[in-house]
Amino acid sequence: MKFVDEVEIRVEAGDGGNGCVSFRKEKYIEYGGPNGGDGGDGGDVYLIADESLNTLIDYRFERFHRAKRGQNGQSRDCTGKGSDDLVLKVPVGTRAIDIDTGEQLGDLTHKGQKMLVAKGGWHGLGNTRFKSSTNRAPRQKTDGTPGEIRNLSLELLLLADVGLLGLPNAGKSTLIRSVSAATPKVADYPFTTLVPNLGVVRLDTQRSFVIADIPGIIEGAADGAGLGTQFLKHLERCRILLHVIDIMPVDGSDPLENAKIIISELEQHNEKLAGKPRWIVFNKLDLMLEEEAKEITDAILAGLDWQGEVHSISAFNKMGTEELSQRVMTFIEELPPEEEEVLTDGKDVEFKWDTYHEDTMAADGLDDDLDDEDWNEDDYDVEVEYRP
Repeated sequence: MKFVDEVEIRVEAGDGGNGCVSFRKEKYIEYGGPNGGDGGDGGDVYLIADESLNTLIDYRFERFHRAKRGQNGQSRDCTGKGSDDLVLKVPVGTRAIDIDTGEQLGDLTHKGQKMLVAKGGWHGLGNTRFKSSTNRAPRQKTDGTPGEIRNLSLELLLLADVGLLGLPNAGKSTLIRSVSAATPKVADYPFTTLVPNLGVVRLDTQRSFVIADIPGIIEGAADGAGLGTQFLKHLERCRILLHVIDIMPVDGSDPLENAKIIISELEQHNEKLAGKPRWIVFNKLDLMLEEEAKEITDAILAGLDWQGEVHSISAFNKMGTEELSQRVMTFIEELPPEEEEVLTDGKDVEFKWDTYHEDTMAADGLDDDLDDEDWNEDDYDVEVEYRP
């Protein structure tokens, strides 16, 4: 299945049902009271994280999603039925952003997590709600309010503990193959990896972590060169980054300059991402003598003025990969637990039931469209004011 990690959709919550104007009509009762029911609430639109999904491709072809409106109120004080909510399934790791406002609505990082993205309209009031001691035959009612409409950008960000950074052909895919059961494509040409790959590194039955491999970055990626930096977003949730450096590039380029390119592109893309814990991993040490390899790695560290942690491996021969995995696992276990984002059912709506009712009762612009035909029903002990 094609990997799609970003789509734009339009969601429309259901409108609220309108209130009803109705009066009791019974034998021997000349002036029946009002019995118009309220409308039903419109359906909300939710996103829910489904662990069985791993792409947003379904929303590439189905972009418009609308919840149903609430039913109108009916006579005999019958309230209209509220509409069912519309629930859209998305992969775990999906982020929702309002395109029009730029507001980030939230992230779905756990299976079954649910997020409200469009609030349904409130129900209208039937004329029974407007009965009073001075108005026994009210013809006022209110319409339901419109449902919320949002244009959303859905972004799928991979959930991984460790992210791999490096130029194309640095050996990232070989590394993830050597430490996990993942089988990304490996070849001796650039951009073999075109989409992110995930692998689970299991050290024993109780200890494991997830590692992510993204397509390689080249100079000018921040300006769109190569595959750009679009895949760097998949590293935003990683707890540590491993910068894989090929100490013997096949194109004869300078490993130090290659390392500086990655650091520069990372800083241009996102300063927060650049500030994450980052280790240097020198790869392909099996291609030269130990003394020669040490001379090259020392020169790179000096050129970068590197003070962080360093590991030297050969991903192809699995030399040093076990020690690297153990050290990463220990580092992750020592980190404080991440604070989980708590998603509520949505932001407080500006008007709740009581306020809405009071405001409607006091409003000047009440619906009185049927007054032209009320000559024989609203003149019983009622003072009616007809408005222009």
